[in-house]
Amino acid sequence: MFDAKLVDEPARVAALRRYDVLDTPAEAPFDKITNLVRTVLGVPMSAVSLIDSDRQWLKSHPGLDGNETSRDVAFCDYTIRAREPLVVNDASTDARFRDNPHVVGDPNILSYAGVPLETPDGYNIGSLCAIDTCRREFDAAHIEILKGLAALVVDQLELRRIAERDHLSGALTRRAFVAELDKAISLNIRHGRPSALVLLDIDHFKSINDSHGHPVGDLAIRAVADCFARMKRPADAFGRVGGEEFALLLPEIGEDDALIAAERYRSAIADIRIDHDPPFGITASFGVAALSDERANSEIWLADADAALYDAKRSGRNCVRRAVPAPRTIAA
Repeated sequence: MFDAKLVDEPARVAALRRYDVLDTPAEAPFDKITNLVRTVLGVPMSAVSLIDSDRQWLKSHPGLDGNETSRDVAFCDYTIRAREPLVVNDASTDARFRDNPHVVGDPNILSYAGVPLETPDGYNIGSLCAIDTCRREFDAAHIEILKGLAALVVDQLELRRIAERDHLSGALTRRAFVAELDKAISLNIRHGRPSALVLLDIDHFKSINDSHGHPVGDLAIRAVADCFARMKRPADAFGRVGGEEFALLLPEIGEDDALIAAERYRSAIADIRIDHDPPFGITASFGVAALSDERANSEIWLADADAALYDAKRSGRNCVRRAVPAPRTIAA
């Protein structure tokens, strides 16, 4: 029976990218699942494999070196083409895989069992797989266990996606935003792609809460978030990283352009009027830090932008300041 979702590649890739998980750091929930696969099935290697348009990327891969391969050598690329698990008892005699570089060379795959990771809307975005370096039979009980654990991987992806959004502002949570910073750093290291970070803090926010009440403070937070939602580019990442503190990641932008962008946002926020009796305005202070070799760590990058933000606060608020690299303590 024809299954349109197994051949709709653009929709499949879009379903994968909605999870915004590619190129993110290792996370314990996924590693627990792959390590359980290794223990229960008695295999030396396991992976949560995600198939992008032209590559295989491994979210978790105990026993395997590296986290990325080209798609054309990925066993898991075959797994996503069907609803049922793919089982290969002896790759050296299977015409599809016997000449595969991962069979004839490191990591010397000989047997494989993979279960597709099917999203709630029916797209196979990757697989959970068990890999061995010797010929073996995967019995029905093992495959059922693998199916159950694959469902847990998808559940974890769904939970991860839900947890990425702040309920009040709709912005990314701090954890999710830091993951975006880590991805930008990775792209900079691998491909030299520039990025800039903008931090902002609503001025005198405590006074707003004290004078008008917390519900009105929530209105101010939503107003700032709505302003950014309207103005930011699709590729920009916007997060709420503190109570009244927000962050904007600007890919493909250097420091000078980031300062110009920050000034646009500063001016737009200064034009906001909060619907209250009487209505009142708000302002925000901004700090800008471009990605550099010295900031190739999300904590350092955030700290430098935060220092610039507090420089803006000390300079009278409602202004933009650029970061100056802080001196680093070198361990003996």
